[in-house]
Amino acid sequence: MAPRKKQIVLTRADEMLLVCILVLGNDAFSTTITSELHRRTRKRITVGSLWVALDQLATKGLIEKQNRPNPDRKGGRPRVYYFLTKEGLTALRKTRDVQTKLWKGVPDLDTVDVLEAADSAPVS
Repeated sequence: MAPRKKQIVLTRADEMLLVCILVLGNDAFSTTITSELHRRTRKRITVGSLWVALDQLATKGLIEKQNRPNPDRKGGRPRVYYFLTKEGLTALRKTRDVQTKLWKGVPDLDTVDVLEAADSAPVS
């Protein structure tokens, strides 16, 4: 019997960053990732926090980093681009599937009254 691969569970933050990297394609570097994250979630992240999170995703094998010359600065520091790995894409698919199953059958949240939901909870 072949050993099972370790299944990676994404945090919500991991998921958000991986989605941004996926959507940005070949243009995923710190500035564009930060902008895309804010555009999609209205969340702001410092560059330092972003780099730590991206390094952790790389350590888990979910993304790869690639240094390229910065087209905006001749002779300047290279720009670091990020790409999803096969494992990163698989983790995103599994996360999407889990969330789809989780939300299946949940009533429309705009029509649920909080008191109604509390009244229907089992009494212990």
